[in-house]
Amino acid sequence: QLQASGGGLVQAGGSLRLSCAASGRTFSDYVMGWFRQAPGKEREFVATISWRGRMTLYTDSVKGRFTISRDNAKNTVYLQMNSLKPEDTAVYYCACRDGDYRIAVVDEYDYWGQGTLVTVSS
Repeated sequence: QLQASGGGLVQAGGSLRLSCAASGRTFSDYVMGWFRQAPGKEREFVATISWRGRMTLYTDSVKGRFTISRDNAKNTVYLQMNSLKPEDTAVYYCACRDGDYRIAVVDEYDYWGQGTLVTVSS
């Protein structure tokens, strides 16, 4: 199971940190990813992190603003979001997969959390 938390309402320019706690699997065996889905839009890739946290990948729109990290001892992955913009408003989902961390395709992820809503006001 994946349990995402940390969403909320924030003004543009503000920050939030999302967390995703994993249970039931060997967390360190899996690539972890964050995705988001804005109202009326398809779910899209945000960031991924490799098994040990050494490698990361970001979509262009969040580079330099968001940071993905993981703590395998706590079975948790994080998404630090700074300089938030109204266009970052979405439900954010964590997901995991077995394999290459460079995969940014929704359908390639096997397990999903329930999502946490991030709303950025202008």
